[in-house]
Amino acid sequence: MRILLTDAGKRFNREWIFRHVDQVFETGKTYAITGPNGSGKSTLLQLIAGATALSEGKLTVSDQGPLEDEDHFRHVSIAAPYLELIEEMTGLEFLSFHRHFRPFLDGLEAADILQTVQLEHAGHKQIRYYSSGMKQRLKLAQCILSESPFVLLDEPCTNLDETGIALYHQLIADHTASKCVIVSSNDKVEYGFCRQVVEIMKYKQD
Repeated sequence: MRILLTDAGKRFNREWIFRHVDQVFETGKTYAITGPNGSGKSTLLQLIAGATALSEGKLTVSDQGPLEDEDHFRHVSIAAPYLELIEEMTGLEFLSFHRHFRPFLDGLEAADILQTVQLEHAGHKQIRYYSSGMKQRLKLAQCILSESPFVLLDEPCTNLDETGIALYHQLIADHTASKCVIVSSNDKVEYGFCRQVVEIMKYKQD
């Protein structure tokens, strides 16, 4: 399966963020979207996720049609600092709720997910009482361990300590071999494992 961007561009008001992006993202491969802060990395990731619309060009998933079609959201999971968790829920409730929309890999249950990211002790605690690092672990677990072929990660090590960063890399190594992983970052700690790099500055307008 693949996501294909063809002559893709995005603008806000009259300012073009990027234009003429031609890029294929294939399952089984890893990609990094790199560039300075404010260059449009996150915007490109959101376009790939179908969370925001293209201003020009086309976005397709394999041979199945435009990603904007509601049916295609089941192919993509995303974790990002600007995406909020449901803080009134406990960790177990949140993962069980999420499972109604998209199953987890290998029949994993909510309790298994929490154990995988070392949050089993906080399963019955409301997410509002989680530390920022705990919340980030939960976001990564929800994204990486979902049964979706495309994993989109925006600055995935935000708020993680050394243990959390090691856990992030373990999740990638153990659970994404057949997936397409796309990391938006300018920090090699987050994307060093990626085999292909998409430099956003190549698509900036003069």
